[in-house]
Amino acid sequence: MNELGKRIQELRKQNRLSQVELAGKINVSKSQMIRYENKGVQPPADILNKIAEILNTSVDYLINGNSDEKALATLKDAELLKRFKEIENLPEREQSVLLDVISAYLRDFKAKQAFGLTA
Repeated sequence: MNELGKRIQELRKQNRLSQVELAGKINVSKSQMIRYENKGVQPPADILNKIAEILNTSVDYLINGNSDEKALATLKDAELLKRFKEIENLPEREQSVLLDVISAYLRDFKAKQAFGLTA
């Protein structure tokens, strides 16, 4: 399996998509999807763009595997990206605490939205 195929497969699984589901979303056959993931066949540019869009990444990440580019492609706010990188360097326990706080805040915000209490 080539690196492009590995990255497509990894992101597809992270997005909880089967090969059939991803193939359907990009309008190719399952056998063609298998070729992209396992046989080293590089998708044409338009298909590569569709794959990147569906998998919430960049074409650059799919081709080159630059994780910073992937992060920038999925997280546009540079300050947020900087903070998340800082969090990533914390011990697991502290990461867990921060994720709990973020989850609680998001839950509360969504509840306020549901009741029309946000500006």
